[in-house]
Amino acid sequence: MFRFKNCVASLAMVTALAGPAFAEVSVKVAYDADPVSLDPYEQLSGGTLQLNHMTFDPLVRWTQDLQFEGRLAESWEQIDATTMRFKLREGVTFHSGNAFTAKDIDWTFDRVKESPDFKGIFAPFTDVEVVDDYTIDLKTAEPFPLVLHTATYLFAMDSAYYAGTTADGKDKAEIVKHGDSFASRNISGTGPFVVSEREQGVKVVFDRFDGYWDTASEGNVDEIILTPIKEDPTRVAALLSGDVDFIAPVPPTDLSRVEQAEGVNLITMAGTRIITFQMNQERVEAFKDPKVRLAIDYAVNNAGIVDRIMRGFGTVGAQASPEGYAGYIDTLDARYDVEKAKELMAEAGYADGFTVSMMAPNNRYVNDDKIAQAVASMLSKIGIKVDLQTLPKAQYWPEFDARAADMMMIGWHADTEDSANFHQFLSACPDAETGNGQYNSGNYCNPEADKLMDLANTETDLAKRSAYLQQLEQILSDEAAFIPLHWQNLAWGAKEGMNASEIVNALNFPYFGDLKVSE
Repeated sequence: MFRFKNCVASLAMVTALAGPAFAEVSVKVAYDADPVSLDPYEQLSGGTLQLNHMTFDPLVRWTQDLQFEGRLAESWEQIDATTMRFKLREGVTFHSGNAFTAKDIDWTFDRVKESPDFKGIFAPFTDVEVVDDYTIDLKTAEPFPLVLHTATYLFAMDSAYYAGTTADGKDKAEIVKHGDSFASRNISGTGPFVVSEREQGVKVVFDRFDGYWDTASEGNVDEIILTPIKEDPTRVAALLSGDVDFIAPVPPTDLSRVEQAEGVNLITMAGTRIITFQMNQERVEAFKDPKVRLAIDYAVNNAGIVDRIMRGFGTVGAQASPEGYAGYIDTLDARYDVEKAKELMAEAGYADGFTVSMMAPNNRYVNDDKIAQAVASMLSKIGIKVDLQTLPKAQYWPEFDARAADMMMIGWHADTEDSANFHQFLSACPDAETGNGQYNSGNYCNPEADKLMDLANTETDLAKRSAYLQQLEQILSDEAAFIPLHWQNLAWGAKEGMNASEIVNALNFPYFGDLKVSE
């Protein structure tokens, strides 16, 4: 069960930040992997955002019913067509002891605009103007319908703490992907927990920040010990044996087992993360032909993957946008016709097939390695021989960024809960300056599709905006810009005696600061 203790917490501090000396309520959490960095803007990934919501605070955050609630922003109002004014919370302190003010949001915004991964999200924004110490204006170049959506990704960093240089002369604020930077190893946020101990791939210890501003929260957990357990059976066994208190994800094969276990709760939600494969047109000449890409789409049995590998715990996908999103097209169905796939391969001049390399993670998405193996087997039926390699996500992401294989798996949950975000990162023409196409390892590019995205991002009429986004989805489907597989459902396992069902959400960023354990 949960640990209630009165012993001195570990002093192996990653950062020289003050944390509580005693941990009375300790909760053990097991994820399939731990965060790859402590920098909130190094890697746009679920693991990073889970960490951010434990150690930082955004201006606003999503509720379970996908509404907005203020965090560092107490209130907001639209001043004019391109300006949203935020009134900031007073009396907030960073882990370092520095006071939070508007200058920290201004500094963070400038840093975000330099992040290769995050600057695409903030592309419509031109500036943060400081009105006074606790008021800022967030400005866009044109009217933008997703200001609050994007504000959920503006986590205040401690501008004084990250200022200056390290002992070896390096800029403390620099963003180094998959590198050893000051921000990747040191952290000072305003969030409910400080990082008191970290050993990459082994564990991360979070201690409650005794200066946390949110005194209204009923969260009473003083220590969280996060342990990565990649193997699904081992992770589930740890929960059922009492070695850990909270796990994610619960694999589809163990849903019934966890649900029926005494003293344990299974929490599930429909998900909106699309799992896909991308086909690199710069590495493989054949992938430049839409007929070949369509052939691959026809060869993959999406429904079979959901039925047999996901055990029904997913929704078959034929597009990026899930139902309920503005770009969703209800008439698009998943393709599966092996004979049609063979015909397309022959028409494209590849009746005898060819060989490709494929990479996928083995601990990032539910059953990711098994899905990759199944897709490789399916492609063999149309003459495409696949050389498959699966890697832990800490090793996978550098390979993904290097576009190291001909086909690569990528799952995506829309950062803004909006259809345009899928295209912006997964299929837009890659542009290092704007950040568009940052995760487009297929190097697909259609200027017409990009134009529709740009129109949608400045259209405040919801009907017109939806029409633009649906036209965009149709283009991507017609050209098989990528291979959509399914939307991944979410499942967590938690011991009884805590309000775990209240802190989880469809974004899969549990709000552990609000976790309450019953004594």
